[in-house]
Amino acid sequence: MVTWSKVAGFHWDSDNKRKPAKKESVTQLEAEQVFFNQPLMVLDDVKHQQDEARFHALGKTDSARFLHVTFTLRSADTLIHVISARDIRRK
Repeated sequence: MVTWSKVAGFHWDSDNKRKPAKKESVTQLEAEQVFFNQPLMVLDDVKHQQDEARFHALGKTDSARFLHVTFTLRSADTLIHVISARDIRRK
């Protein structure tokens, strides 16, 4: 599980900066906003975990857009590394 008191920020590299915007028109800022707004639901991604723990965050942006953000933690669990971000769908 995520120890929120350890998290100090976000880790963005060239791959994950482009992926959310390219696929679903979600900006980097919108993906980050999900973690600062309520409601926020975080679930373990047991199906896709391999070498590191992965999580799903369900929440909303400042403009009330509901997003599903898949992420992992980096740098001794102090940075959120966004893998993907998209609109929440019924599926």
